[in-house]
Order: sequence, then structure tokens, then C-alpha cells
Amino acid sequence: MSQRTDRLDSQIRQELMQLLQREMKDPRIGFATITRVETARDLGSAKVWVSVLGTADEQQAALKALTDAAPWLRRQLGSRLTIRHVPQLVIRHDDSIEAGDRVLRLLNEIADESQA
Repeated sequence: MSQRTDRLDSQIRQELMQLLQREMKDPRIGFATITRVETARDLGSAKVWVSVLGTADEQQAALKALTDAAPWLRRQLGSRLTIRHVPQLVIRHDDSIEAGDRVLRLLNEIADESQA
């Protein structure tokens, strides 16, 4: 079952990225990236982690827009994937990219201080 869900996670992620890049017209979304998808064992729901570049308000607006668009995204996935039941999409904010950026900035500051 794990290999199946891993393949499905990968397919859902790819299809959602294509939908975001090519077909979604909502200006609130801005620069959003699907970082990870985790499908439940029963294939009833899928958690979709999204990273959004921008201010906190822009991130909130983008996540709201994606949450509102989840039924449309699910219908689009239904026509693109070869599975009987498309899982419910649960949109989550992923701040791992921002955290990684913060760590890199701190490491650069430490390196600059040690050189001085």
C-alpha cells in the first residue's frame, strides 16, 4: 500500500503544480509551490502542503484562495488521474522553505562575524 500511496502522492503533486501554473487564474495565489502531498491510507483525503512566497497577508490570501479552489482542483484531478475516487484535498501551509532560508541567513551571519 505504501508504494501505491507514494506514487499517487507524486502524481497528485505533479498535476496540482500544472494546474497552478497553467490553469488557475486567481491573482491571490501569487507564487505558490506544492511542496508535498500525503494521501491517507484509505485514499479518502490528501494533505497538500503549499509554500507561498510573499508577506504574511499574501500567504494567508493564497492559502484561502487554494482552500476555496479545492473542489475545483479535485474535479480537475478526477479527469486527469486514473483512480476511482479522488481524495478530498486538505490545504496546509508549509514553512520549511522559509525556515531553511532563515537558517542559511544565520549561517552566513556567523561566517561573516568569524571572518571579521
